[in-house]
Parts: sequence; C-alpha cells; structure tokens
Amino acid sequence: GMKIVLDEEMLRQYVKAASKEVSPDRPLLIDKFLEDAIEAEADAIADGRDAFVPAVMQHIEYAGIHSGDSACVIPPVIITDEQIKTIEDYTRRIAIEMKVVGLMNIQYAIYEGVVYILEANPRASRTVPLVSKVCNIPMAKIATEIMLGKKLTDFNLKKPQFSHFGVKEAVFPFNMFPDVDPVLGPEMRSTGEVLGMAGSFGLAFFKSQEATKLKLPTEGKVLITIADRDKDRIVDVARNFTEMGFGIVATTGTQKFLASHGIASEAVLKVHEGRPNIVDLLKNGEINLVINTPAGKQSEFDDSYIRKNAIKHNILYITTTAAARAATAGIKERLNGNYKVKPLQEYHREISWK
Repeated sequence: GMKIVLDEEMLRQYVKAASKEVSPDRPLLIDKFLEDAIEAEADAIADGRDAFVPAVMQHIEYAGIHSGDSACVIPPVIITDEQIKTIEDYTRRIAIEMKVVGLMNIQYAIYEGVVYILEANPRASRTVPLVSKVCNIPMAKIATEIMLGKKLTDFNLKKPQFSHFGVKEAVFPFNMFPDVDPVLGPEMRSTGEVLGMAGSFGLAFFKSQEATKLKLPTEGKVLITIADRDKDRIVDVARNFTEMGFGIVATTGTQKFLASHGIASEAVLKVHEGRPNIVDLLKNGEINLVINTPAGKQSEFDDSYIRKNAIKHNILYITTTAAARAATAGIKERLNGNYKVKPLQEYHREISWK
C-alpha cells in the first residue's frame, strides 16, 4: 500500500484509492521522502550487551526502491568511510539499547551527507546469507549459539578486510505475469536473489546480472528512453555506451537531449507515433538492452508497453539510472577481458582480519 507522492494531485488520487482501506485501525501514514538519497543497510550480531557489524551494504538503486528489490554491493562504492563508521556506530548503539540477542538489520538513507535511520528490525534479514558469504562469517550459526546462551566475546570476531566485491541482484517473476508493469517502487516484487563476486564492482555487477539469466550485452544497440527528471543522470551512461562501441537508439525527446550533449543516436518512434516503432525493434531482435525510466504522470501516454515487451522478448531492461551506470561499469570490465571464475574458498583465503 505504499506510494511515493510527488504533489497534491497524486496525494488526492492515492487517498481516493485508499479510502476503503483507511480506518482507525488502519490509519493513513504520511512520511517525508528523501529524494535521490543513497540507501544502505547493516546486519549485526548482538548478545544484549554488545553488537558486531561484519560489513555495510550499499544499495545501487536510490532510496524509494524496496530493499528486497534493489541491487546491493559490499563493500560500498560511493559511501564515505566516515558515513560507514556512523552506520556501524548507530547500529551497535541501537542493538545495545534494544537489548537485541541474535540478529538485527537496520536500513539507512544518506541524504546531503547526513545519515538517517529508516527502520531497525530485531530479526534476521534476507541479506544475512549474502553478507556471510562475502565476509566469510557464518552469521546465522553464531547468532543461534548466542541465542542459546553464548556471548559475542566467545567468538573473537574481527572485521574482515578484503579486496573483492559482492553484488546482490533481485530476481523477479515478471516473465510469468506479462500484463504487470515491471517498474520498481516501495512495494517488494522480487521472488529471489543472486550474488555475483569479483575483484571489481563492475565485474561483480556483470556476474550478478548473468546469474539472473538475463546477461548484460557486450555489443549491439541500447534503447534509451528517459523521463525528463532523469535526463541529466543519463549523459555519462550514454557516453560510456558510445565509447564502448554500442549503437544508441532513442525516442525523440531523449535523442534531442543527447544531441545537445554531443552524443549521437538513432531515432525511434513510440507506438502512438507510427511505425516502425519501439515494439517492432524489440520484436525483431534489433535491441540488446533497454534503459527506460517511467515517464509517470508527466506523460499522457503510458510507456509500460516498452518494459512489458522487453520481458516478452527476453531482453534485459533497466528502469533506474543508478543501475544503468552500474551496467556500463560491468560491461566495460567484461570487454577488458577481466572475467574469471574463482571458488568462494579462494576469495575467503584472501581475506585478512583486524
């Protein structure tokens, strides 16, 4: 039932739709949304007196996408050391104050340099196995022993120091529901997750996409059609694709914007503008990757057909500029020939402890 409301008109629409559900027992809650905030989370093992945080996980999508649906990376790539220390400090203090025994997960948002706490959950999170694998710390096993009476000090836990990256990516069931628009938001829609590990963030992201069965292309054409609010964020992404030898196909508004920044692209019509159009290109296998952020209420035409047709024709689609940026980093690493498979145990042997 969650919705990000941008103005009064959207608020009216939402309240009208929710009016049947609202009651004294089910109130309407209004919160302040931190637009374009970086989201992060920390899993802790606590014994009621102290807490240990193996690693901080940074979300790749901006705040507003459900944590279960966002791609995440360990260690963080755009969070400062000071912010990481703040997150670890807040997590430990809250765990102690709440006298948590076992596992705890806290989600954070970093907005204009300030670390905000979104929610604290005194329970295991779906990220625990991922943190455990990346850091080589069996969190569930240790937490269980603590719940049975042991203390943190019994385990002599140390902070892992490693040079590899782990990227979690969500797996979605949209191919089973062809009429559902696969846009991500505050409500969780994923039904699973995968982990990619490599010596760089870009390659770990590439591997995570590969594990979802829709791998990132290393050549071909990229369809870019972006909402006005996202256009400034797509310039570097488009430039990266051009430098890597990809062809860019863009809708009229996006094409004009890219041209104003010296980036050439091939024009394509939207469905309501005539033929051949976006759907024709997708159907004919002429597009290898779709980058489409929803136009939303600013547009009188629904662009969900772009995302639905990408799913129908088994073409990887990206709906956030943050993920698009990560994709270019991954493709660049893959093109550089750095791809290699390494056993998890080997990653673990390279970890040092402090």
